[in-house]
Amino acid sequence: MEDTQTDRPSGDGTSGRDRMRAQIVEVAAQLLASGGRDAVSTRAVAAAAGTQAPTIYRLFGDKDGLLAAVLEYGFARYLAGKPPLDPTADPIADLRAGWDLHIGFGLANPALFLLMYADTPRGNRPAAAEAGLAILRTRIRNIAAAGRLRIDEELAAEMLQAAGSGAVLTLLALPEERRNPRLADAMFDAVIAALTAGPTEGLTTGPVETRNAGPATAANALQAQLPDLTMLTDGERHVLGEWLTRITR
Repeated sequence: MEDTQTDRPSGDGTSGRDRMRAQIVEVAAQLLASGGRDAVSTRAVAAAAGTQAPTIYRLFGDKDGLLAAVLEYGFARYLAGKPPLDPTADPIADLRAGWDLHIGFGLANPALFLLMYADTPRGNRPAAAEAGLAILRTRIRNIAAAGRLRIDEELAAEMLQAAGSGAVLTLLALPEERRNPRLADAMFDAVIAALTAGPTEGLTTGPVETRNAGPATAANALQAQLPDLTMLTDGERHVLGEWLTRITR
């Protein structure tokens, strides 16, 4: 028989149902970390959380629903550790801070990272994941606004995503003693050299030769500042944006 008290609000405004749900998700995340995805069975989670399997079915539907909640929990933890955007910082250094967080989080939470980036059902990314992507896109836009982005912003964001997650997954596939500690740094330097124009001194592996800035770089810089061009009408900004996109692509 289910406890009817669980739906009553507590002094902090949360209900017993919410507290139980949060507890179960944390327990499931702990089991995932210690034993991988197979360890997250409804029976094991219920026992570790001090409840019964029907409670999990009532709160999450099934095991897939529970894993979806753990996925959301993982992205929320990841987002909470994101370094704040610093508009006064060098945009490359700002991007590097986010990259280091991504690599560090993945290596420290291998099972959770695999659930977040390798086992996520298509079209099932939680809101926290989209918020993380928005931060990445803002960092890319800051590079564009500084006149240093050679390709369009969306492609640059996709390249950073692929490189960062690929580096973590490659390292996780190897025993710790065989992991090359320079892989993530070298990958970041290579991607930045491909994305940007201008000086690259200060990167991890030293100066990397980049192509000269050209029309695409200038177009990216102007496109990043389109919302501020208030002397143009909405229609004019739209047309200008289409022209700039053609140049960058």
